[in-house]
Amino acid sequence: MTEPTTSHLPDDDFDPAASSLAGQIDPAVMAELLSVRSSIDNIDATLVYLLAERFKATQRVGVLKAKHQLPAGDPGREAAQIGRLRALAESANLDPAFAEKFLNFIISEVIRHHQAISESHSAAQNGQTQGGQPHGGGVRA
Repeated sequence: MTEPTTSHLPDDDFDPAASSLAGQIDPAVMAELLSVRSSIDNIDATLVYLLAERFKATQRVGVLKAKHQLPAGDPGREAAQIGRLRALAESANLDPAFAEKFLNFIISEVIRHHQAISESHSAAQNGQTQGGQPHGGGVRA
């Protein structure tokens, strides 16, 4: 998994103690709220890095599909993944309908990326002559 580095971290504009409740509730309650929110912030950061890793892998799949002229989507795979994640969600006490919506959103983005990769690959292929040289790619002096 990609580890965060200082070049990837957001600037210091994020205030983990930001709240419209500050000064309006018991300080002990606010401290507990901020503690739980700190865990949420860590989870959110992990989700972002996990999604980045997932999309790196799906980009590789998109390139493979483009090279072999395979369709961007794979309905059988998608249905199997949705079924699998619905079952995982149930076992994790997460709403399976939410998990399915989330995965469907990710799948639609992946397919969009795969289509763009395929179009880019086709354009690159069409820009080459039979000898494998790009048009206008004669010998340079």
